[in-house]
Amino acid sequence: MELKCPTCHNPLELVGTHAHCFGCDKDYPLNALCPDCHQPLEILKACGAVDYFCEHGHGLISKKRVEFVPL
Repeated sequence: MELKCPTCHNPLELVGTHAHCFGCDKDYPLNALCPDCHQPLEILKACGAVDYFCEHGHGLISKKRVEFVPL
């Protein structure tokens, strides 16, 4: 899924837990959802890495599988 800027409709680049539009130079907060149950994920940060954990029984979720939606 490609996220687009709500202002200029350029593609947004995922940067940690937010998206950045280089066209507008704006940041947009994102909500990370589990791809299986669509519930918010807990964000785990350690040693520069960002991991996602589903508290609803699905365990660790790969960043490639996370559903990001604008807040």
